[in-house]
Order: sequence, then C-alpha cells, then structure tokens
Amino acid sequence: MIKVILLGFGNVNSSLFNALCRSKEVSIIQVFNRNYIKVISPYESIPFIDDISKITDADVYIIGIPDDAISSFSESLSFKNKLVVHTSGGAAMNVLSSKNRRGVFYPLQTFSKQREVDFINIPICIEAENSKDLELLQSLGKLISKNVVEISSEKRAKLHLAAVFVNNFVNHLYEIGSDILKDENLPFELLKPLIAETASKIESLSPEEAQTGPAKRNDKKTIEKHLHLLANSTHKKLYELFTEQLNQKYGKKL
Repeated sequence: MIKVILLGFGNVNSSLFNALCRSKEVSIIQVFNRNYIKVISPYESIPFIDDISKITDADVYIIGIPDDAISSFSESLSFKNKLVVHTSGGAAMNVLSSKNRRGVFYPLQTFSKQREVDFINIPICIEAENSKDLELLQSLGKLISKNVVEISSEKRAKLHLAAVFVNNFVNHLYEIGSDILKDENLPFELLKPLIAETASKIESLSPEEAQTGPAKRNDKKTIEKHLHLLANSTHKKLYELFTEQLNQKYGKKL
C-alpha cells in the first residue's frame, strides 16, 4: 500500500485524487488545502485539512499548486527526508526544497474540475533524485496509467512547451472560432465534428500529412476574403501569422 498526501487541491490534484482513490493499492492519508473543501461522498473518511502543521506521515507528498509558489511552499513543510514531488510540467525538480527527497509526478493532460478524465492513457512523467524513489513513483504511476515515462526536467520543459501549443493555444483558437460564429448567431456545435476529425486524424497521420486548408494550397482568393471578413484586428493578425507560417512551411508565397 502506497501512502499519499496531496498538498493543494486544484485541477491537477483533484483529478489525481479521483484516480488514486480508485486504486486498492493506494491510501490517501490526507489532503491539505489552504481553503476549506467540502468533502464529497464517498470520500468523507479522508481527512481534508487546512493547517500545514497537521500534515502527517506518508510515502509520497504530491504538491499541486501554481508553479511560482512551489519553492516557498516546499520550504515551509516542517518534515525532512521525505519524498516530495510536484505535478508541474514547466517547473524543474530542483525548485523543491532540498531538505526533502525531490521528485516530479507530472500527468500530461488538461484538467478541469468540471470534467473527470480517465488516467489509463495519460502519460505520467516522473523524475527523482535516486533510483529507489524513482521506482516508487513508477509503481504509483502504473496504478493509474499504462504510460509512465522517466523524463528529465530539461526535456519536460520542452514537452510542456509543446503541450501549450497543442492544447492551450488550440483551445484559444476554439474561442476565436466560437466568437466569430456568435456574431452570426450560429452555434459552436457546427464546428465540433470538424474538431473531432482533426484530432482523430493524428492517430494515423503525422501533423504534416494531416494539414489542409487555403494557406497550404495557396488559395489567395479565399485568404483575401477571410482577411476582409475579420473585423477584429488581433484575429486578423493571427490569421496572417498562421498563413505566413504555412506558406513558409509548404514553400508557397502569397
């Protein structure tokens, strides 16, 4: 049985909480959060605390808080020589206080409290200072996912960067598409089959092979029409930037 304490209860740790609670080989000893949390059935037996001095003993302490707070928070922990990990994609392992054994337990996925996800295919990126702790994190990861991989802080930073492009920026483009449709009283649902097929394509094709559209084929008339239709100057700049990038990629000039 692996004893775990979650430190912070944001999007990542709340999702980890749900996944770990389902494993018979994990015992969540406590959940610490500075703000009050109403415990939802069937997890009333798990102590939710807001007093940092009451944090007890565990095999792994998982910090799930904003990146810029990880260092000072880990330093404020009263215990020493325990395995303390964070869940950040962008923060290096060594931002954690050296008074404890340091590690990373980064699930590469987008999390929202309003939506529960299945961890089985989510990559769990792990890192630790020694082989014993790495083995423990690997064992913990395999209890919820079939995709556990050791990645250094340097490579994980690049992985997180790539994730921002394919998730956060793409989601912002969804917002732009939604805004354009709202102006015409059209539902965003009209785009959902296209979004689903675009995502599905990369299961069998590379992003380069899957690329289509007016910019790739250098359809100047359509491009000019789209630019004319874009009233928002920021959206127009984005359209021009993406079009220029695709033109350079596929060797066609406007």
